[in-house]
Amino acid sequence: MFAAGTESLLLQAREIQDEELKKFCSRITGLLQKEDLGNETIASLQRLFLIVSATKYSRKLEKKFVELLLSALYFPKSPEQVQVLCAAIVREISPSENLTLFYDHIQNTKLLSLVSSVLLAQGDKKDEVRDVGLRITKVLEGRQPEGQSLRYLLPVLSKVITLSPKVLKEDQINFLNKRLIDWLRYASIQQGVAQTSGGFFSNPWARQPGPITEVDGAVATDFFTVLSVGQHYTEDQWLNMQAFSMLRKWLLYSENDGTDSPDSDDKSELEGSIMSMVSATSTSSRLLPPKERLRENAFEYCQRLIEQSNRRALKKHDCELQKACLVEAVIILDLLCRQDSSFIYRTLSCLKILHGRLCGDTASVRALLPVSQFFLNHSEAAAVDSEAVYQHLFTNVPSELFYNSMLAFEFIQFCRENIHFFNGNLSIFKSSFPNLFKFLAWNSASLISEFVAILPVFIDASTAIEMLHVLLDLPCLTAALDLYLRSSFPTAEKPLWDPTLKPTSCLDGFRDPHYQALFQYLLRTKARGIIKGLTPLHQLLKPMASCSRVVQCAETVPILIQLFFTVVTEFADGPLINQLAVLLLERSDLLFDVPQFKVAVHRIMSSQLLVLCKLHPSLVVELSKELLEFTGTISNIHSKENIFTNVVWAIGEYLSVLYDRRCTVELINKFFEALEALLFEITQFRPSATLPKCSPRVITVLMTTLTKLVSRSQDLIPRVFLFLSKVRSFAESPAMTSVYSEEDTETILTRATELMNLLKMPSVAQFVLTPSVEVSNPRYHLDTNTSLPLALRMVSQLVEKEVGLLPGQDSNVTQYTLENSDLEL
Repeated sequence: MFAAGTESLLLQAREIQDEELKKFCSRITGLLQKEDLGNETIASLQRLFLIVSATKYSRKLEKKFVELLLSALYFPKSPEQVQVLCAAIVREISPSENLTLFYDHIQNTKLLSLVSSVLLAQGDKKDEVRDVGLRITKVLEGRQPEGQSLRYLLPVLSKVITLSPKVLKEDQINFLNKRLIDWLRYASIQQGVAQTSGGFFSNPWARQPGPITEVDGAVATDFFTVLSVGQHYTEDQWLNMQAFSMLRKWLLYSENDGTDSPDSDDKSELEGSIMSMVSATSTSSRLLPPKERLRENAFEYCQRLIEQSNRRALKKHDCELQKACLVEAVIILDLLCRQDSSFIYRTLSCLKILHGRLCGDTASVRALLPVSQFFLNHSEAAAVDSEAVYQHLFTNVPSELFYNSMLAFEFIQFCRENIHFFNGNLSIFKSSFPNLFKFLAWNSASLISEFVAILPVFIDASTAIEMLHVLLDLPCLTAALDLYLRSSFPTAEKPLWDPTLKPTSCLDGFRDPHYQALFQYLLRTKARGIIKGLTPLHQLLKPMASCSRVVQCAETVPILIQLFFTVVTEFADGPLINQLAVLLLERSDLLFDVPQFKVAVHRIMSSQLLVLCKLHPSLVVELSKELLEFTGTISNIHSKENIFTNVVWAIGEYLSVLYDRRCTVELINKFFEALEALLFEITQFRPSATLPKCSPRVITVLMTTLTKLVSRSQDLIPRVFLFLSKVRSFAESPAMTSVYSEEDTETILTRATELMNLLKMPSVAQFVLTPSVEVSNPRYHLDTNTSLPLALRMVSQLVEKEVGLLPGQDSNVTQYTLENSDLEL
């Protein structure tokens, strides 16, 4: 997040219109034409750069103005700050049409770097990348005039090899390998001389350079690295630091340059043997080709960085630099081992020691990820058991450092990049999913896309049930993690939680032994089944339900549940589908009371219940007890209308011998009596505070389901016919019309009339409401070229004379409604 002042400046820059920008550029044009390159021009260029870089789309500047900026870039008397700003502005509006830049005769390496960066931003329409690469390489090969530095060109070279992997030839690559070796290994260990103005009173002894020191203040006794400390640095020391910053990219580039000899594979195998450890010494490395020599020097450099990272830094910024360099050093060592297996044995012991040190140092925990990556890549080749590495990584790190947002992102990225390995080789990864979800619970906004990518890996028949519980409990987990931090770091200077929220009662409950078992389950590190009875925890944590972090986490849950069912329905069998259906019915009541959370989750639950029923229609018979209990609870109609309606519809659709031979008349009658009593209760009593109004959709689905059931148990037809006639009469009564709108009343009356018309002819009702699989699967009633619409029209005409239609209702209403009511019928 930006500071308030920065946010204000960015907002102003984005709101500037083209006309205002044009006027502002005219003012800068006047300053540049006068060659006024002072503070006013610098401030104006800084503001212009902010304007062109603050928007996602590219701002357009006039061609003449761009040419003026380039003139200022090339102008020999331009201050460095003006040149940098001009180049940055032109890069931001790139690619620009018909842009002409000359760099062949530029001797100033700073200017060459700026011009090259502008050229690279134009794309590669005219081989600009190749031309820049050749020019930079030529300058690096030549002797530099006094006062010119090569360090400004290395970032450009790094960009070139990224954009065009085949830009350099073999001899150029070998030359640059040699230069990198010199810069990495042979930089001076004496500090640079401070720039002084000289003069009569200057002290020549004061300008004598002192030795380079380590981060802990000790005098350096080994070669210079990026972690060496000095007040001033020499040119070769700056090149050393630049070379290390691009080392990983260069090693990857030179590996893929295609310059290996034909017998390189045999050579790699030979070097991969244990005997190669003995022969790999600094003396023999001088006889190796440049590529292998660079690898050897890179290995020594990284080993030294690991040693330097163990020193206690005197300054805070040096401590942060140690952590960053340690991560990079381990990554480069892993790369070297992938390129040349002879390094594996030499690296292994070092990284084992480093891992032991990192396990007790939470400040450097980010380095655990590249260390673990090394063991993932090479433990099998080295015949090393690395179970302890993964055990610590997946158990301790998420549970103790879930609040570290940078670590959380890198950790989940690490998991995502290694999914192909974890999916079949590392059981601890899959069993640790409750622990990994702590990262998501605390950092939901930034990690949702990563978890969408890795969630399918965790889901199988053994984890599906617990996984769904974990997803539904995520907002509750967020609240529990908040309490964990408050309890663990009560005196933190910069609290990681929301300081405006003071859940004193929740914090007391977190320490209460009565709730310990529930909190331990919620904060578990490994999958271990499920427990029931989280309701007390929901009640305890209710004051935290409106916490912004909890609400933000709750917003991600519907996305993950939808993905969960997309994955699980691809392999779920009957027993698992039954378990999932029961879980949905049970958990629809047991959700953390976060604003809008229940509504969103219920919407997903209701749709997925229909999916489960379609996949396994027998669940209506197999779960008859649970469904009867659910539909028999009248409060479910009002608190879970979508779920209730879809359950009732599924009963009417799938409670048939066509889907399960175990479906008996007795079972149909049992469901009929339960639903009939329910419909009677909600239609025969005036709505009140204790019995709120039901939506017309619930009433019409209940009526339709009852009619479907009696079409399969036709002894009940007179009973339903009478009941529907009462519903129709009651819908027109003042007690109902005072509660329902005219449109709602008409909906109920129309459906009751349609169903009564069908029941006039039981055989036709069975044909329409309980069609055979051959008829229902293609949904022939929607096809006007088949006989079903004809049958519906015939029924309408036959009963039209006996049953009066509603006032103003056209004779085709019944026919139209029946032909187009797919869900209800």
